[in-house]
Amino acid sequence: MRSYTAIVEKCYDTGLYVGFIPGFPGAHTQAKTLDELNNNLREVVEMLLEDGEPVLEAEFVGTQNVLVA
Repeated sequence: MRSYTAIVEKCYDTGLYVGFIPGFPGAHTQAKTLDELNNNLREVVEMLLEDGEPVLEAEFVGTQNVLVA
């Protein structure tokens, strides 16, 4: 079993959750709920892995808060 970290945002215009896996080309999707988003991401990754293990272009490191005066 493999584990990937997904970044999740919510689009103000559509109200949809948008998720992507950093550095994994093509690993992105959207959904109305977080559960649906997780299922969609899993399906996308499973489909992409059919072509073999990807060479990731980046690695998720973390987040930072940026303060602007």
